[in-house]
Amino acid sequence: MHLTFFYDYSSPFAYLGSLGVEALAREHDAELHWHPFLLGALFKAIGTPMVPVAAMAPAKADLYKKDMLRWAAHREADFTFPSRFPMNTVKALRMTLQVEPSDVPRLSHALFRAYWSQDQDINDDAVLKGIADDLDLDGGALLAGTQNPEVKDRLRAHTDAAVAAGVPGAPSFLVRRSPDDSDGMLFWGQDRFELIGRALGGWRPDCG
Repeated sequence: MHLTFFYDYSSPFAYLGSLGVEALAREHDAELHWHPFLLGALFKAIGTPMVPVAAMAPAKADLYKKDMLRWAAHREADFTFPSRFPMNTVKALRMTLQVEPSDVPRLSHALFRAYWSQDQDINDDAVLKGIADDLDLDGGALLAGTQNPEVKDRLRAHTDAAVAAGVPGAPSFLVRRSPDDSDGMLFWGQDRFELIGRALGGWRPDCG
């Protein structure tokens, strides 16, 4: 089985999902694919407000925020709502798309942690370079690469693929039997792990 994790660093729930997705894949012997994409561009494509919580009714927004903190406590996550929100994550995503696949998880974790735990500005060049350098990646080269037209196109392609897959937001998770399976099961939200686990085990309800 294959599990694709669609995420953007701008989402608190994607951060929380990132903390458990590897264990979920291991538990079900699934191959995990990390799929960064630009959430704002997806929202524009599908007609969703750029900052959904800002468009919610007050009662819903209050519970949304409390739910976020409850899940952070449940996952025992170091979590601090950042002083800069929303965050421009274009450069961070472009950096991620340049590294080797084996390095994507650890760079992604470091970027998520920097924003959602340490309140760092992950749109700042010095911050991004430092994060990459600390992982023994070439931060200067990765930062320079964010201006490469090919890298820019790569992020657009990743975002277009998320839209084509029906992704409504971040995080989303696609369960497939093979990489070319066109009839996978898509789940939205880091609180869907129980259903994702069942799908990885072969469960498929009539609704798909």
